[in-house]
Amino acid sequence: MEEEIKAEFQKNGFNFVDEGEVLKKCLTFCINYNLKPSDLVSSWEVYYLNRQLDESTVKDDEMDGFMLHLQNEQKEAIIKEEPSLHIYSSKDVDMILNNEDENIAEDILGTPTDNLKLYSDALDSTYKANANGYSSDKPSKLATPFGRRTEKLVVKFNINNLPNTENGCIEHDDENTEDDIIKRVKTGKKCSLMVHGSGPEPGCRFMYDRTEDRFNALENRIRKHANALVSSGLYEEPTDPTVASQRTLFAVGMICCDGDGHLNDKSVLLQSSVEHSGGQRVRLDLHKLGEFSLFPGQVVGIEGSNPSGHCLIASKLVDQIPLPVDAVVDVHPSMKQALDQEIHSTVVISRPEEISMIIAAGPFTTTDNLYFEPLKELISYAKRKQPQLLILLGPFVDSEHPQIKKGTTDSSFDEIFHLEILRRLQDYVEYMGSEVRAILVPSIRDANHDFVLPQPPFDIQPPDIIHQITSLTNPGTFEANQIKVGCCTVDVLKQLSGEEMSRCSKDGTSNDRMGRLANHIPNQRSFYPLYPPAEGIPLDFSLAQEALTISTIPDIIILPSDMKYFIKVLSLGGRNEGEEQKRCVCVNPGRLAKGEGSGTFAEIYYHGSPEMMNASIISI
Repeated sequence: MEEEIKAEFQKNGFNFVDEGEVLKKCLTFCINYNLKPSDLVSSWEVYYLNRQLDESTVKDDEMDGFMLHLQNEQKEAIIKEEPSLHIYSSKDVDMILNNEDENIAEDILGTPTDNLKLYSDALDSTYKANANGYSSDKPSKLATPFGRRTEKLVVKFNINNLPNTENGCIEHDDENTEDDIIKRVKTGKKCSLMVHGSGPEPGCRFMYDRTEDRFNALENRIRKHANALVSSGLYEEPTDPTVASQRTLFAVGMICCDGDGHLNDKSVLLQSSVEHSGGQRVRLDLHKLGEFSLFPGQVVGIEGSNPSGHCLIASKLVDQIPLPVDAVVDVHPSMKQALDQEIHSTVVISRPEEISMIIAAGPFTTTDNLYFEPLKELISYAKRKQPQLLILLGPFVDSEHPQIKKGTTDSSFDEIFHLEILRRLQDYVEYMGSEVRAILVPSIRDANHDFVLPQPPFDIQPPDIIHQITSLTNPGTFEANQIKVGCCTVDVLKQLSGEEMSRCSKDGTSNDRMGRLANHIPNQRSFYPLYPPAEGIPLDFSLAQEALTISTIPDIIILPSDMKYFIKVLSLGGRNEGEEQKRCVCVNPGRLAKGEGSGTFAEIYYHGSPEMMNASIISI
């Protein structure tokens, strides 16, 4: 029979590496699965095409994967014949032998089984489990690096301004061992949710932007920035910075680099608007400035002189749009005092809005498998803490995951997303009740979604609970209990870090580099102010003008990054007399999974202002 198998492979154009071992294993497959040599080779051809193998050779190291392929074929054939049949796996046996009743407990609580058939026929399929590391349920007692970790739910960073709150954001468990049937946290109040945004819709047409779109987007940024500076009353009308003049002038333009290299003192150019200079550029001299932080694409105001017409010598740099001046500044003192008392009494009477949230950014599974263990641990934690909002930011099906790159999964990317992400979230919101909400924000690294920035939301319509699971655009903004939240999954902090050129003051007041990088986002009123965009960023300017704009400063801005996690309170404005100051909380929750190990997530209880907030970074 080995000779028949060999002849059948050669007949179809396949050669062998380690012929003896390959034929032995193929003979075993034929016996175990009752296959003829022709059937075996037909199955190999399907496996070969699905894996996109480079050469027409049958190798011994592919036999394990081929065996799993045959097992899945046999399973699907049986299911077609008897749809109601349940095929037990090793995980079912492990659960029974080890008395693992977690899944049984969830069934006792009444998770509706009818709704497990999610969204499409792809979700009706039986879950799969194989040695490639794909599973739609908890792996039992698997010795994964994530499962062997010794430290669980350790607080890495903490801001504790509300020590007496009842919210679960202060108390952290060392072990995930509570019985959810017996001990459940008191259900919180349902939060209001209003999604803002002018981003693209699902199925939109993208990557057809023209040079004209790119030009208009940059020109509009400069023009809007200039109008905002002038309307603040603090600066005069901008002039042409390229014209030689001994007088001090004020110009508004975009920072550019004169070459392909990194920005430095000698390569900084200022490109003004078409209205003021015809879009021409002029070299910028920064030696008079004590401190600054610049990057390509940043729109700034410059006070200085250009005696030669070839170089603008800056004496002052304005790198942020002033916030609106308080309307009662010029009111008569007696009237202002009465208004202050009225405002104070109103604030005392009205209860400040509050929100509790857990924030996590992908990847949601480790690089050695597709078990999504970190996500399962996070949802278990959320079930105990019961935040009003569970915010998950992509990537969900990470295109950089080794198994996704190689295409060694037996399911499509959409199937993995629905089975591993959406099904778990549906179970979570059904278990927790109508008081909780889950928000998804896609990433350009999501293998099952559009590769464009700005990004449309996921096209998901879960039955009965569409109001509890919401997908945002990327970037996206929303209001929860009147608290404004903005988020962007592009690692703009890391990209700004690689392009920024800065000079710090001698007193060291501006040495907080991460805070300085984060400040650029609200100061520029753009979720992605860098231009030209970093390599690999599919920025579509035909969609970007409104979608990337920050119209109002959010109370909380979420910027997940590969750089170290942080929660920082940013101070915006207040540099000029009479200018209002705004405080904004910037959150980088880190990555929930890092390589083969665990990562971090953020937990926040926000009570109306950064001064009334508890916030923690916790390792999963």
